[in-house]
Amino acid sequence: MKYINRWMAILMLIIANVGLSAQEKQPLTHDDYANWKSIGEYQLSNDGNYLCYTINPQEGDGFLYNYNTKTSIVDSVARAYGVKISPNSNFMVFKIKPQFDTLRAANLKKFKKDKLPKDSVGIWNLQTGKLVKYPGIKSFGMAKKGSDFIAVLIEKNKKEESENADSTLKEKSKTKGEKLIILNPLTDFSTIFEDVTKYAVSENGSVISFLTLSGDSIDSVFVNTFDTRTLAHKLMFSSNGFSENIAVDKDGEQIAFSFSADTAKTKNYGLYYKQIESQDIDNVVGEDYKSLPEGYSVSTDGSIYFNNSGSELYFGIRKYVEEEAEDTLTEDEKVSLDIWNWKDPLLQPQQLKELKSEKKRSFVTVYFPEDKKIVVLADDSLRNVSVDKKASGNLSLAYDRQKYFKESSWDGNIYADYYLVDRSNGNRKLILEKVASIVSLSPLQDFVAWYNIADSSWNIYDIESGESKNVSSELKVNFYNELNDIPRESYPYGMAGWTKNGHLVVYDDFDLWEFDPIGNQKPKNITKKYGRKTGIEFYYKKLDNDERLLPDSLFLFAFSEETKKSGYFLLEPGKKPGELVWEDMSFNSPKKAKDADVLVWRKQSFTEYPELYISDSQFSNIMKITTTNPQQKDFNWGTVELVDWKNYDNEKMQGLLYKPENFDPNKKYPMLVYFYERKSDELHRHYVPAPIRSVINFTYYASNGYLVFVPDIKYKTGYPGPSGYNCIVSGTEAMIERFDFVDKENIGIQGQSWGGYQTAYIITQTDLYKAAMAGAPVSNMTSAYGGIRWGSGRSRAFQYEETQSRIGGTLWDKQDLYILNSPLFFIPKISTPLLMMHNDKDGAVPWYQGIEMFNAMRRLNKPVWMLVYNGAPHNLKRRADMKDLTVRMQQFFDHFLKGAPEPKWMKTGIPAIDKGKDFGFETDMD
Repeated sequence: MKYINRWMAILMLIIANVGLSAQEKQPLTHDDYANWKSIGEYQLSNDGNYLCYTINPQEGDGFLYNYNTKTSIVDSVARAYGVKISPNSNFMVFKIKPQFDTLRAANLKKFKKDKLPKDSVGIWNLQTGKLVKYPGIKSFGMAKKGSDFIAVLIEKNKKEESENADSTLKEKSKTKGEKLIILNPLTDFSTIFEDVTKYAVSENGSVISFLTLSGDSIDSVFVNTFDTRTLAHKLMFSSNGFSENIAVDKDGEQIAFSFSADTAKTKNYGLYYKQIESQDIDNVVGEDYKSLPEGYSVSTDGSIYFNNSGSELYFGIRKYVEEEAEDTLTEDEKVSLDIWNWKDPLLQPQQLKELKSEKKRSFVTVYFPEDKKIVVLADDSLRNVSVDKKASGNLSLAYDRQKYFKESSWDGNIYADYYLVDRSNGNRKLILEKVASIVSLSPLQDFVAWYNIADSSWNIYDIESGESKNVSSELKVNFYNELNDIPRESYPYGMAGWTKNGHLVVYDDFDLWEFDPIGNQKPKNITKKYGRKTGIEFYYKKLDNDERLLPDSLFLFAFSEETKKSGYFLLEPGKKPGELVWEDMSFNSPKKAKDADVLVWRKQSFTEYPELYISDSQFSNIMKITTTNPQQKDFNWGTVELVDWKNYDNEKMQGLLYKPENFDPNKKYPMLVYFYERKSDELHRHYVPAPIRSVINFTYYASNGYLVFVPDIKYKTGYPGPSGYNCIVSGTEAMIERFDFVDKENIGIQGQSWGGYQTAYIITQTDLYKAAMAGAPVSNMTSAYGGIRWGSGRSRAFQYEETQSRIGGTLWDKQDLYILNSPLFFIPKISTPLLMMHNDKDGAVPWYQGIEMFNAMRRLNKPVWMLVYNGAPHNLKRRADMKDLTVRMQQFFDHFLKGAPEPKWMKTGIPAIDKGKDFGFETDMD
């Protein structure tokens, strides 16, 4: 018996120590954010032998890591990013940032942008381990396959004369460009060319073409090629003038470049083409641009590129640019005016937002070198032509939206007319009108697939016959998003692609369907209805970026709407999907090595950071590569669970409930309620502790003793406010009734943007919440309806009539609903203290919406505060602003829900005269 007692004593001691250990875990503080790290970019080498990835802290210097998948050896380079691995996996090239402290010191001294420390380029030889660095990187380029040569453009030291400059280039009297280094890290070969402005590397790496520019009073341009096989440099063209673009074809056999002989500041450009081994050179557009439509020249804002076969050269054209007249007016004599005309297709604010890109608009044009023929494919009447560089046929899909510009101010759909353009002659044929969803030209160029939102059907347009037919109407299956609850036609679940035999593959909510465009075979559920039977949603995941047709076996991402499990399945021909990996986790971002069966992927949960894992494509031999934040084990974190309830309409609802890691069911916890549309699918999302842009960080609040409840919302057209109330308040009450640990006297509510509106509305309808925070809320739908989304320049009307705001009609047709759903008209009912953030450069929700709410509550002596971050957008971007908001929101909720002392900024305010000097974080207890 004494032995049993002894073991019981030991067991009790162990339990006590475990409990003590859990209690010793510290809650997260705002000082912990800076060192919390995140994985950034990552990629596998083509042979799968190397995995490169970056890990960066929120403040400070990060690292680029190189993991050898054969030896498991890891090496690193400080502050490196933008990595590319050579096609033969022999070396890596990357940029290197200046040290964080060095850059900060320069900013403190208010250095001009061009005087700030610059990035360097690093080249890491994976065979020898040798690392070479060059300062002042502008850019670098390498072949897509085959070659080990690199082109590196670095800032030229204006005081330095290079001793290595190629002797075949004539002396320059005035520096115009930068320094181009062409090198092979494996052989230590390198050569330098001065005064380089632009360069291009062929896909096979055999040729690097580049422009050099010099001149004192007259500019001179030199077009060069460097052959990496023979190490020979050739001067292809030289003349007095200027060039802005250069291109080389995939195989390094042809080049093209823009050229202007204009001496004026405003230049018009032509285009030259040359086969590298030929002595001839073609002036593509001719003298005075006579081969182009009248009044047009070559655009330097449009790309110059060859198709994959090298038979077509693409470039953009623009209207001829005239020299601007000399300015003879003073600023006081000039008129600054926008004229709004009811006939304008686009509102003036949208035109002004798009002005910069409109000035750069160019129209796709193709040149056929063999026939020396130019064909203009796009113009003002047909602006958008899709060019597939890999296409073997003559057809391109084109679309134009101009006819529907005016309608887009109130219609949430983006309509377009679709055309087929024959690139060989420019002939175009209108095939579809007013389409607002997916349109796809088959790779075999015999059919066009399109989705009709009007009747929720998939259709096939037969290019030969010119007829379109509905291919899905006979199926008792919904191909539209069944969860759509906005007053607009529902969009489809999507399209997987085209098969090798020319069939179309699309999704319903769960499964994949195959359609034969000819109609010889009936529509086929190729996942054998396994998705619908099991409640698993399947989506094809492309692993080869060069793939144009669906492979025989499909790699499928899988997700359960009910349980939130996810993973990957393999769909082999004629079989049901086979499980590869399936867990209570969130899987994402798989990437496959191009030439090896090596896969890198990530998985995450609320408690597990999305680390990097490698395996084969069957998810065998799984290895976890990273441990990004080992310090997490020292902090009181949290847990999350899926909860359900029924709203006031007796509909089944889902939501998430977050708890502290050291949760004690016998205690009472304050609860924050956050929401935005539907969030329950994010059950397994991990939240890194970080300053917030606009909404609460679930991890931080759970760590600091809060419950966080996140309910889904189902909407009814015309009643967005009541719908939110129906789901959010019913869910809150359900949590109170179900769980004794919810402190019903201390519940807060928080939302941003659309969630901010819902928050503002709900506190006019209930006193359930002790404190509320609303970010960028619409308070008055009657004034917001007629406003502008300043970020895009668009009218806000479409939001209310057909999208998120869900009224479903105009202000004059449904005036009662606009008032019913507007918090402003119910301000007298509010008894909940409200904190708002509404920034003066908000491009989504006009700032005056927050002002209307604030002024009304202030007049009625209701507790209200509004944070306005100067020059800030809808969601904060500057880290300093984010850190500030994080503290203020925490102080606000801690005061009302935990009884913490009221900070000065809440209690007395901060007068404008003390702005930037006194932040008011302190309390009377400090």
